[in-house]
Amino acid sequence: MPQIDSIQRFSSRVGNYVRFRPSYPNQIIHILEQECGLTHESVIADIASGTGIFSRLLLEHGNRVFGIEPNTEMRRAGEEFLRGYPKFTSVNGTAEATTLPNESMDFVTAAQAAHWFNRDRSMPEFQRILRPGGYLVLIWNDRKMAGSRFNEEYERLVETYGTDYTEVKRLGRVVEGSEFFREFECQKRTVANYQDLDYSAVEGRLLSSSYAPQHDEPSCALMLADLRRIFDQCQRNGLVRMDYDTNIYFGKLSRARSLR
Repeated sequence: MPQIDSIQRFSSRVGNYVRFRPSYPNQIIHILEQECGLTHESVIADIASGTGIFSRLLLEHGNRVFGIEPNTEMRRAGEEFLRGYPKFTSVNGTAEATTLPNESMDFVTAAQAAHWFNRDRSMPEFQRILRPGGYLVLIWNDRKMAGSRFNEEYERLVETYGTDYTEVKRLGRVVEGSEFFREFECQKRTVANYQDLDYSAVEGRLLSSSYAPQHDEPSCALMLADLRRIFDQCQRNGLVRMDYDTNIYFGKLSRARSLR
């Protein structure tokens, strides 16, 4: 299978990404304060910041945030989304080459993105830009694939129609979380998250996914007809709930981990 283009694959999905992707629970901030010493003064590099969803949570906490985003369309959307936050700086860079100065960051964060990074090149870059004692934080809103009829039907839908869903899911399993840290100690915390979506929102959420066929592809109409059927069967008062586990992995990049 040809290598997945991790930078350009979201270019045509920016509008749906901005409107319909889930945010992140505020509990993340409390976890980072309690576990990692996050303060309002901490300076943060948010890697692959995209449209600014996670960056905004950090900015609302009062942090200085450098959003590192290589995709032009996503970066511009993030700049617009966050233009009211003077502590936000948009940077055209990548996980492997952030352009930031040595030892300039207290935290490096990546939300819904680390599975796209070249791990062997990005980890030395994160070590370079982190101050001594700084933390790497990796976050995923992991959609639940079971536990409700809607979760299960939606998973069947993307397995059926996703253009490369199996490969994207495999990639996520290979590099998510503790595997990304490897020789470095990390800890994991999980908090619940969800979206209550009407039909237009659940359609937009689906079309924001990089593996979903787009309107000019023949399978898109079939996929959306199936989605409509699933929604009608599962909705309550015009809404369906999409459930997530928000998984947070964090650790310093200066100590080998002890397996436990």
